Amino acid sequence: MAKQQQVKTKKVEFAFEGARLSGDAPKAAEARLAKFYKENVVPALMKQFNYKTVMQVPRLHKITMNMGVGAATQDQKMIQAAVTELELITGQRPAVTTAKEAISNFKLRVNQPIGCRVTLRRTHMFEFLDRFINIVTPRIRDFRGLPDKSFDGRGNYSLGIKEQIIFPEIDVDKVSKIRGMDITFVTTAKTDEEAYALMKEFGFPFRKREQPAA
Repeated sequence: MAKQQQVKTKKVEFAFEGARLSGDAPKAAEARLAKFYKENVVPALMKQFNYKTVMQVPRLHKITMNMGVGAATQDQKMIQAAVTELELITGQRPAVTTAKEAISNFKLRVNQPIGCRVTLRRTHMFEFLDRFINIVTPRIRDFRGLPDKSFDGRGNYSLGIKEQIIFPEIDVDKVSKIRGMDITFVTTAKTDEEAYALMKEFGFPFRKREQPAA
């Protein structure tokens, strides 16, 4: 009986940072920004918008990242390079996206791989957001803040990244081609104003808004 209990309680240690936990592995610690949201963001937004309950406070639902690889129509090895880079950046295995229509002028066939995408949730989402705000955005060339006009009217914010090399996980010496990507921060906010306030409380480096003339 004692031996059976030892087998059941045996834990698996993961040395690779960012690896997904599975099986009987120990539960991951709460992300720093997840705790920050509960202790700081929620009270601030409740005061700003006069919410009556915590359930009304908008939250970050997921982060989606998409990397298009147009050159893959000429060289399919480009897809594998993009998948590898996006996996290094996010810590998750990306899904390959394929063409839905054939375009002869671009030598594009139906179901031909043309990019990759990743959806981050929960701990991975907060860890990526933390790195993006504090490490990645300051590495953007001539960075003066992110635009605050890229909300979609339903509380979601999207932006384009021109160079994947701004992410410290990417080794510039091993990059064969500069690639961009689109990142969308999906929130439960009902308005752009609420979504902006949510991202701002997280420390999102938006450009300073111009004050209306008196």
